[in-house]
Amino acid sequence: MAEQRGLVIDAAEEVAALVSALGEELTSFRQRALKAESRVKELEAAGGGELVELSKRIATLEGENQALLVRIESASERTEELLDRVRFTRQQTESAGDAR
Repeated sequence: MAEQRGLVIDAAEEVAALVSALGEELTSFRQRALKAESRVKELEAAGGGELVELSKRIATLEGENQALLVRIESASERTEELLDRVRFTRQQTESAGDAR
């Protein structure tokens, strides 16, 4: 019985330590969030229009990036097909040379 009580006390102390650590971490996150919000407000006040334009430009660039990735994938597939054809042609040429 005393052994179980000791285990419970140890577990309770461990939970208390974890809660304390989480509280400190939460405080840190709150401070960072407040600083970030303050910085956003400063930037919006300084050049809110520029931020909107930059956001639009980012969205456009991300769309272009996706389109380019599709084109690259397509080009890679075509290149593989051409490489397979070259290998086949080379094998046929070597086989014809061996048969002579």
